[in-house]
Amino acid sequence: MTMGTVLALTGAALAVILAGMGSAYGVGVAGQAASGVVSEDPSKFAKVLIMQLLPGTQGIYGLLVGFIALSKIGVLSGSPAELSTQTGLMILAACLPIAIVGLVSGRHQGKTAVSAIGIVVKKPDQFGKAMLFPAMVETYAILALLVSILAVNGVPV
Repeated sequence: MTMGTVLALTGAALAVILAGMGSAYGVGVAGQAASGVVSEDPSKFAKVLIMQLLPGTQGIYGLLVGFIALSKIGVLSGSPAELSTQTGLMILAACLPIAIVGLVSGRHQGKTAVSAIGIVVKKPDQFGKAMLFPAMVETYAILALLVSILAVNGVPV
């Protein structure tokens, strides 16, 4: 296995790990808030569950980029390509947008979801408005996802 292949695998791993860590944190803090709400008012379960799930998308985006990168370098087909160091670095760099933005936005989306859960507690009829706040954080994860997908697909192997 060449150094380039190792670098490309590192990029795929970082996309999955860092974006997954962001989602795990975000879903965790939102879940803590949601659990408190449901313990007091079980009728709000569906609304707070949706809020809790929102930060989980970054992990999915990282996983998607990881799969695309692994497919690109032939790991999923069982015959990894012998990549140059330059090509491996390009794939690593292509994976970094979703890795880093996924980590940061997942954490912040979780915190924003906690606040949105607070809105649902006090004014359940404002659920739609409350969802907009964590959804705004999602925008940047989607942008990073698009950049990573386009960049990984643009690397010649």
